Amino acid sequence: MNDSAPNASNKPNPGGDPNNANNVNGAKEAQAPGANGTSAPAAQAETATPEAQIKEAQGKAAEYLEGWQRERAEFANYRKRADQERADLYQSAAAETLRKILPVIDDFDRAIANVPAEKTEDDVTKGFILIHRKLLALLENANIKVIDPKGEAFNPAFHEAIGQDAAGTVPSGHVTMVLQKGYMFGDLLLRPALVRVAG
Repeated sequence: MNDSAPNASNKPNPGGDPNNANNVNGAKEAQAPGANGTSAPAAQAETATPEAQIKEAQGKAAEYLEGWQRERAEFANYRKRADQERADLYQSAAAETLRKILPVIDDFDRAIANVPAEKTEDDVTKGFILIHRKLLALLENANIKVIDPKGEAFNPAFHEAIGQDAAGTVPSGHVTMVLQKGYMFGDLLLRPALVRVAG
């Protein structure tokens, strides 16, 4: 028999391939879990005490509450600004309309002031005066106030002097005559009163 010697390549490697061994060990180490069978972050989460978890939850709740309160305050401020802008717009539009009515009131005032004495009891005159009173009542209900400062101290904020008279029965610096009444719409001056002042 002519048996050939075993091929060296077919011989088992008692020590194994060092490279293969390293690869296997590295894979085992990469797959090996922690000592307790869990990963490190999970282990840290599991070891958090109830007190720490409560403290963390309280911190998040306080953060959410602060954000909600801030948003609520900002919305309240927005509503206040919007309400104020609407009020200002309404007052501006109403004031402009009322200024256009004032000349009509002036005409009523002059007409009534010049009614002859013998005509004061006429039905037409009485009806005219009644209309005038109703119109003034309507303005008063709309928060319109008349500025009629005869005998009062001159106030440049509400009066406009267009003449001066000698001091007599009226003290110096006081209004002697109202040539045209002024009007206020709430705190807004619609028109100053035209007056003469004692010197």
